[in-house]
Amino acid sequence: MYGALDIGGTKIAGAVVDAEGRVLVRAERPTPARGSADTVMAAVTAVLDELSAGPWWPSVSCLGIGSAGPVDTVAGTVSPVNIPAWRGFPLVAEVASHPGLPAGIRPVLLGDAVAMTAAEHWTGAARGVANALCMVVSTGVGGGLVLDGRLHTGITGNAGHIGHISVDLDGEYCPCGSRGCVELLASGTAIARRALAAGWLPPPGAEPTAASVAASARAGNDTALAVFDRAARALAAAIAATASLVELDLVVIGGGVAQAGDVLFTPLRRHLGTYAALSFTHGLDVRPSRLAMDAGLIGAAAAAATHRVRPEARTPVGGLPGATV
Repeated sequence: MYGALDIGGTKIAGAVVDAEGRVLVRAERPTPARGSADTVMAAVTAVLDELSAGPWWPSVSCLGIGSAGPVDTVAGTVSPVNIPAWRGFPLVAEVASHPGLPAGIRPVLLGDAVAMTAAEHWTGAARGVANALCMVVSTGVGGGLVLDGRLHTGITGNAGHIGHISVDLDGEYCPCGSRGCVELLASGTAIARRALAAGWLPPPGAEPTAASVAASARAGNDTALAVFDRAARALAAAIAATASLVELDLVVIGGGVAQAGDVLFTPLRRHLGTYAALSFTHGLDVRPSRLAMDAGLIGAAAAAATHRVRPEARTPVGGLPGATV
């Protein structure tokens, strides 16, 4: 059995995953993203408390942590753009000190989008694909790369961080320090904010979220459709740029915003026809995540399991023991 944590700007989830990549049990808490460092960590601890009280926990042999980034997999620290109190936060050390952690386990850290990529390459939509970009479009926008059949993480674990490619040179400033980033245009937070600024109102009784904007778009609301079109165009520009650099066979998109379905994917594919102009980027296959909201947990478990078998590996890899590193 493998333990997993998935830490994002909206939720903190944990799970026990079996050797086939199935989530056996999970726990979840909202992320107090604007709280203090201790407050955010308390939510992580609550998830671990719940998991460690369950019957599967004594069988857990390793623990993977997928976190919003940037991350530093060597130092074991995280600095998520959408969790301001965590800057160089020693997440691995904090999790390792939890009293319920089985003896001898050292948590393995990777970016949340890299975890999603590991999961999709192991048992999801990118299984068997040699060159893929996998993206999480949620509270933030992240990504991970599979190149030549191997998960490409980079030295610190941040390779593929597509959410902070600038697609609007005169755009607003991003909390990361740059401006015009994809995340400012295509994240769920950005979609809801832009829709409200354009005069959209959520359906009666609904919260002003990207999911509510998507529901309005499906109902034919012009403002909602325009906001999703803008988000899709930003994603298309970043995907086309990435494909131009590394040549891709496939793009997989998961996360909460991807649950909008055709509201997102139809304009995204249309805009890719414009931005992916070079011959070797034409007709790029774009698919939704097969593992949906569990991808981050499954990928974190996969990385931890591989690291347990090959502890000399400096960075996480995308699969279970026997996978290509």
